[in-house]
Amino acid sequence: MATATDANLTEAQRRGALAHPDVELHSEVNRDILKMLSAPGKGWWFLFSLAVLGVGLLFGSWGWQVYRGIGVSGLTSPVGWGAYITTFVFWVGIAHSGTLISAILFLFRAPWRQSIYRMAEAMTVFGVMTAGLFPLIHVGRVWHAYWLIPYPNARYLWPNFRSPLVWDVFAVTTYFTVSSVFFYLGMVPDMAAARDQAKGIRRKLYSVIALGWRGTDRQWHHFGKAYLFLAALATPLVLSVHSVVSWDFAMSIVPGWHATVFAPYFVAGAIFSGVAMVITLAVPIRKVFGLEAYLTTKHFDAMAKLVMLTSMIVFYAYLTEFFMAWYSGEPPEKQMFWNRLFGHYWWATWIMLICNGMVPMMLWFKRIRHSIPALFAITIFINIGMWFERYVIIVTSLSHEYAPFAWGVYRPSLTEMGIVIGSFGWFSFWFLLFIRLLPPVAIAELKEVIPPMMRRKSGGHDGGDAVPATAPAGD
Repeated sequence: MATATDANLTEAQRRGALAHPDVELHSEVNRDILKMLSAPGKGWWFLFSLAVLGVGLLFGSWGWQVYRGIGVSGLTSPVGWGAYITTFVFWVGIAHSGTLISAILFLFRAPWRQSIYRMAEAMTVFGVMTAGLFPLIHVGRVWHAYWLIPYPNARYLWPNFRSPLVWDVFAVTTYFTVSSVFFYLGMVPDMAAARDQAKGIRRKLYSVIALGWRGTDRQWHHFGKAYLFLAALATPLVLSVHSVVSWDFAMSIVPGWHATVFAPYFVAGAIFSGVAMVITLAVPIRKVFGLEAYLTTKHFDAMAKLVMLTSMIVFYAYLTEFFMAWYSGEPPEKQMFWNRLFGHYWWATWIMLICNGMVPMMLWFKRIRHSIPALFAITIFINIGMWFERYVIIVTSLSHEYAPFAWGVYRPSLTEMGIVIGSFGWFSFWFLLFIRLLPPVAIAELKEVIPPMMRRKSGGHDGGDAVPATAPAGD
């Protein structure tokens, strides 16, 4: 006969094998996730008010720049790209990682994907929407922004189809289209669940979005095939699109940019910053909405390991850049990287190295990976470090090119900083609306990893406690 210790050990092993051990019934998933769509509380309104202020700061600063001219920014010779393109690349990296995380984890059938992928996909869509503003802002005369669109023209002078900036338009718009479809398709079954419980105008809205979903075998069959196809399409698309963004730099002959390592370097950096941003967003959502049963320490541990892996890849790329500058024997390259470490922008370089290379090393310790506050703090540092990484790449190279007489120092203006800070308000505005209007956690896929209640522990027809079918048999 099994002892009590054996029974407890078996129960602990059973719980350890489950992705969500504290969720027993499928009805609990509907109840817990759909209650997030109810009337918002004071905390949500406070955050939403801050986001609206951020949006006001963004468009107020941009309007001032349009009225006064691009001269109100700190952009000047030799630094023609500054905080605007830095923030553009930052948000493109955030955006590219969301669908990549979702698609790759789906293809590899990662058991911890279900709770986080919807937030990652939403982050992708809103990240692209935020990044798309910055080429318009950077143009200065926004009414000439159509020059970026690769429309046919007689002499092929402008748009220049050999320009990486035009490639960006192809790449980012294609990626936004595929990511939006991927995001929308995955929500269809969950919108049907929300439709069945909603009333009034929300029910009508969800009915339209759900596309008549009834959960029939035929619908699930076509849904599975379409989702698999889009996941397989999105994965190589993301890799290629962020490689194109890296070619904005690598195709030039500017010291510090002309390197073949840029494509994998940028892709690894995108995954690194994206997973960190998912953790940054998931921690407060978990706390505010009481989703501890769905976003467990297992999920955060898995994401922390992915952050740690990509951190080592990114830090290796940093070291490779410095080594190749020394090994090349090219004085401009050597001087530029020396200037990064000890020149005018030494503080930005060291923030980048500490936040992206040293702080994530704490994730080697299991206690840190299982501490939610520690993870939140570490990912904040990573987000700061990844913004400064793009700042260092752009500003230090442009300010210190080949001719010493052309060297200069770039200082962002208050208008630029207002637009950069406002972009976070713009992103937060859409994300806060998302978690109140659409299910931020996948309902249908969560039910797939929760064992059905098939058997009773003891008692007769209606006595005893229900246990999952996968649980070990009792005595």
